[in-house]
Amino acid sequence: MEFKEIYCFNCRKSLGRYNEKYFTDQKMSEIIKANHASHIYEGHEVVIKRITV
Repeated sequence: MEFKEIYCFNCRKSLGRYNEKYFTDQKMSEIIKANHASHIYEGHEVVIKRITV
């Protein structure tokens, strides 16, 4: 299974994992804007990583 993980380098923690089958890149960016905006406002580096399990 392949997942996309939203990861914050400054906090060094995963903010969430989402199945690639159900979440497109556009949906992932919407999730970041809606749920993890505080990290971006604080200047944290938030990235989307691909994980294969």
